Amino acid sequence: MKKITDDIYYVGVNDRRKALFENIWPLPHGVSYNSFLIADEKTALIDTVDICYSDIFFGRVKEALNGRAPDYLIVNHMEPDHSGSIRLLRQLYPDLRIVGNRQTFGMLAGYYGIRDGLYEVKEKDTLDLGRHRLTFYMAPMVHWPEVMMAYDETDRTLFSADAFGTYGTLDGGVTDTEMNVEAFWEEMIRYYANIVGKYGNPVRKTLDKLQTLDIRTICSTHGPVWREHCDRAIGLYDRMSRYEGKKGVTIAYGSMYGHTELMAEAIAGALSDNGVREIAMYDASKTHASYILKDVFKYNGLIIGSPTYSGQLFPEIDALLNKIEICEVKNRVFGYFGAFTWAGTAVKRLAAFADSMGWQTAGEPVEQKHAMNADTYDKCRALGKAVAESL
Repeated sequence: MKKITDDIYYVGVNDRRKALFENIWPLPHGVSYNSFLIADEKTALIDTVDICYSDIFFGRVKEALNGRAPDYLIVNHMEPDHSGSIRLLRQLYPDLRIVGNRQTFGMLAGYYGIRDGLYEVKEKDTLDLGRHRLTFYMAPMVHWPEVMMAYDETDRTLFSADAFGTYGTLDGGVTDTEMNVEAFWEEMIRYYANIVGKYGNPVRKTLDKLQTLDIRTICSTHGPVWREHCDRAIGLYDRMSRYEGKKGVTIAYGSMYGHTELMAEAIAGALSDNGVREIAMYDASKTHASYILKDVFKYNGLIIGSPTYSGQLFPEIDALLNKIEICEVKNRVFGYFGAFTWAGTAVKRLAAFADSMGWQTAGEPVEQKHAMNADTYDKCRALGKAVAESL
């Protein structure tokens, strides 16, 4: 338990055991499940934690309550890593009133069989706790339909659900003023790309609502509490929700025996020779798509290469393209290339992908039969130069 302000306590937990977030995305540095308690004339707990950590969580809640019972549980987000302990919490505190919106209550019933003791709120409804007054803002599809945020006017604190969250545990400190947060910025981009990326328009609508608020502290459900860097966190979300990549290129390729990789190397060299300083290059068989997606969101250029594999795209490239399509990434400069031995289809399939995304295609795609030769090398260099000039 740690204090955020005089009346607001952090009662979240760290998960260093889980290997994959949502059983998809790698967690090399774990993840935190953040929960907060406002101890006022009335007490309000904001979100819970994954049920695997409920014992630790309940201990911290009891310590912060100091012999009192929670009057309200505010459910900003129903995903099980935040709602998983609700049923057990209600058993501990049967008089607890659960605050949420209509969408919240349908999920409460479906997941946990809870249908009573509910307090419904709508856009800009308020809840007075005494010194603290919470105002609620609906944030549907950031990144579930029931998501809402609660703004505490007294301490000018936004409880933002998953928005502005990151991967990574909190190793001692909780607020950004207590730790070195540089590593968290890349993890915020990766988290956004993996989890929120598809929902740029809903994020924009929510950011428009937040512009009217004087936000001095952001309490997300994952990662650091933002205080010193509130504006940076909001600015990062603003840029990503617009799909505005910084100048740079992500190159992702598949290669069975190194021939497609040599094409990628030639293209990367041409990018560098033509002034591109930010180049992120990935072998899709070795690097998890989570990290490639991060840089697809981060940079405004993308080049994909694939050999033909059983008449299709290389499987790891095909899977990557599927994830990019799901995220509906917009406004990228795109180049592509491929290799084959007896029948080439990879380049045709990459062309169809480019059409489906509606991206600007730069240069001429390169298709290589067998091994690299001088002509193929020159074409790869030309592709790299064309992409660089289009950024």
